[in-house]
Amino acid sequence: CTGFPPTNVSDVKDFNKVFLTTLYSLVFIMGFIGNGLVVYVLVKHRNQCNLTDICLFNLALSDLLFVFTLPFYSHYARVGQWTFGDFMCRLISCSHHIGFFSSIFFMVVMTLDRYMIIVHAHRVARYRTKRASIILTVLVWMLSLFVSLPDFIFRKAKEQESQGVQCDYPDESKIWERYDLFTTNVLGLVIPLLVMVGCYSRIIPTLVNMRTAKKHRIIKLIICIVVAFFLLWAPYNISLFLKFFLEKEIILNDKVLDENIRLSITVTEAFAYTHCCLNPIIYAFVGEKFMRRALQLLKKLMPGYSIDLTDSSFRRSSVMSRGSEITSSFKL
Repeated sequence: CTGFPPTNVSDVKDFNKVFLTTLYSLVFIMGFIGNGLVVYVLVKHRNQCNLTDICLFNLALSDLLFVFTLPFYSHYARVGQWTFGDFMCRLISCSHHIGFFSSIFFMVVMTLDRYMIIVHAHRVARYRTKRASIILTVLVWMLSLFVSLPDFIFRKAKEQESQGVQCDYPDESKIWERYDLFTTNVLGLVIPLLVMVGCYSRIIPTLVNMRTAKKHRIIKLIICIVVAFFLLWAPYNISLFLKFFLEKEIILNDKVLDENIRLSITVTEAFAYTHCCLNPIIYAFVGEKFMRRALQLLKKLMPGYSIDLTDSSFRRSSVMSRGSEITSSFKL
């Protein structure tokens, strides 16, 4: 999530021009369509929103904010320098991080919400109000802005020898590069992953002991959420740590190793960005309620297209009331 700029290594720079430009463009298109549809469906049904819907709506907004910065980074990678000026350097970098952190934070909130619904259902009902949801949403956005603010304050579009204009922290602001590394790893991976593993390790045994008809599908979804998050973000964070260790000479500074680490950051960062395309699938399109709403809207937009909304794949099983609430928390 650092918007890692093209390096002075020619082969990596040439690789960036093709690889990053292509992948960023694909992520932008797919992320815009998927998250845009989520926002559209939830806005159309805003009167029926619960805490899960509000979190999903804001998760989609976060991912949209994130993908809107990718065309700038795609152009940055293609031409090899920043051409949008100092203010846009600050604004795009800050927006990029706000979208990144708010997306992660809303995933954490949804995880905690599911944990409370399933493991502590008798305690949480009175607190899952629309007012509480709005307050929680505001807090998440404020925290994301606060964490990302150094990008707007300290990043600059600066001329670098043989590289042209780069959007980066000034040489005298190395502390903020370390801050960037810390927040990306700790707030962007370690804490969210610990929360997911901790909560879902309690949720799964609870589901196994319940008579919820769709518990096996829910358990598979839980595993997909954690595995996808880890596989997409862990390689990038590991690459950042290796770069830090190399700069601090904790590991032997070798030119070939340096080039390989820079290349790995480019590749793993780009693939990590695809997570914003998967979020609508993992958190929305697997849901019966969401799919029913989406198909209803599609039927209105395309009146000549016949859609069977009573198909067996959209029939809810008859389960006890707590099971229905659990199902709704996973099947939006």
